[in-house]
Amino acid sequence: MTRLHLFDLDGTLIHGSAAAVEISRQLGVEREIAELERLFAGGGLYPSQFAIRACELWADLTDAQVAAAFEQAPWLAGIREVWADIRERGERCAVISLSPGFFVERLLDWGADAAHGSRWPSVPFREPVDPAGILDPAAKVRIADELCATFGLTRDDCVAYGDSMSDAELFAALPMSVAVNADHHVRGIASFAYTGKDLREAYELVGNRR
Repeated sequence: MTRLHLFDLDGTLIHGSAAAVEISRQLGVEREIAELERLFAGGGLYPSQFAIRACELWADLTDAQVAAAFEQAPWLAGIREVWADIRERGERCAVISLSPGFFVERLLDWGADAAHGSRWPSVPFREPVDPAGILDPAAKVRIADELCATFGLTRDDCVAYGDSMSDAELFAALPMSVAVNADHHVRGIASFAYTGKDLREAYELVGNRR
């Protein structure tokens, strides 16, 4: 029997930061995005509202800036190595994030079998954000189920890796989870907890457990 490893992006694969923060850094609007992040974390903004306001901040965003944000983000060490090991075991790995798909999907080149983010207009933006395309925490569970169907697996075959409130519903739905540099929303319900900067160490907590 194989296994499906499901990774969050912001705060999990990216240590202490998020795609929106790294993109905003390229545009010099870190203070503005920090305020949106604060409102979102406190429940003052829905994911779609956050996306609409972030899109307004990023009106002049270019593909080159997205590439720079991706390359300069503080990624955990060992991501490619972990995903290579997963493939060698005959298992699967995917990223599910509320962040823009144009950022998340770049991880396919690192060895993810699938990468799902919110559906944003193409860069440079010529259209507004469609709220219907923006993922929320419940969408992580739905996408996990869709991936299970694609790979011929069930929820019992899944492991989730995440750090915050947006991962709580997925953690509750799956039998095994790893809280990575996590806050109280998931640390108390996770099977394992890891604090550090190397994904290989978090991955080792799961090992061959079922």
